[in-house]
Amino acid sequence: MNDPVNRTMLLVDIEKFSDRDDVEQAFLRRMLYDVVDRTMERAGIDETLRLRADQGDSVMEFIDPNVPVPQVLRSVISELPAQLKAVNRMASRGAQMRLRTVVASGFIALDERGVWVGGDLNHACRLLDADLLRAALRERPGDVALCVSQSVWTGIVRHHHLGIPAEEFHEVTLASKNGPLPAWLLGPVPASGQAAPSPGASGPSPTPVPDASGERPGPAGGTEAGPSGGGSASTSASAPAAGPAPAAAPAPAAPPPAGIHFTGGAPAFGGSLVMGNQHGVSGGRVDGDVVMGSVGGPPRPGRASDGQAPADATPDQDAPSPDDRQPPAAGEAGPR
Repeated sequence: MNDPVNRTMLLVDIEKFSDRDDVEQAFLRRMLYDVVDRTMERAGIDETLRLRADQGDSVMEFIDPNVPVPQVLRSVISELPAQLKAVNRMASRGAQMRLRTVVASGFIALDERGVWVGGDLNHACRLLDADLLRAALRERPGDVALCVSQSVWTGIVRHHHLGIPAEEFHEVTLASKNGPLPAWLLGPVPASGQAAPSPGASGPSPTPVPDASGERPGPAGGTEAGPSGGGSASTSASAPAAGPAPAAAPAPAAPPPAGIHFTGGAPAFGGSLVMGNQHGVSGGRVDGDVVMGSVGGPPRPGRASDGQAPADATPDQDAPSPDDRQPPAAGEAGPR
């Protein structure tokens, strides 16, 4: 194996390449080579300053370190989308393509079989294959999604070189089989995609999962009441458990409206207008209160429990005189 050499790496991959048939795949490969070659030429990067590795549905360009990295980045940000758009507008719907791209830097070596190897190259390939980069291309209207490695961001992008919009790059952490990978994505971060959390990154705490007792860990080693605990305050181990809430007392029934109310039987009335305090009325016109049934209910104001006025009370107008209580003579009509 040759000694490792430092190179700027440009990786370009065709979206949904395996969904096409053999004829379409062959056509897309020719289009990909054509787009990358014209992009490099327009950027002033001669063919002698780059090496190419074909990966079937993707291509890797290893660019000489004498070529400034900002020059490579500017060509990928502006020239590559323009060349791809020019090709897609002349192609049929099934022959159009969209591209995921990665710009990274590091050391690579050529082994005995002519294959490029190296840890930095493996890192770049995992960025290219990350779910978040795939989601970014899927959710945006453009045909190119670009991600740069942490070293390219630190050494080039963050310094706001001409034609490189550092403010449009967003830090992301990509999930891979070897753990989280830090990177920087050009354009908005997709809503979908499987991004691994950044090490030490601040953010909202995960929601505690209640255990079988209905409690979840509190922020300081205590417990918080779960959904059945009725609260979220932190409690210590020695605090008594809250008992069940008492059942609510039934609401009192509304009083019946004023009037005459019957709870049973079949009452019947005879005669006409009745007024006054009368007992055993069967017909005719009488004055005063009518009492039905036995006497013994709540006494009328100013009267005893038997319905009679007390001895020391002043006779009212409704009280009958002694003569009125005498039985009528034969042939005389009773009170009307």
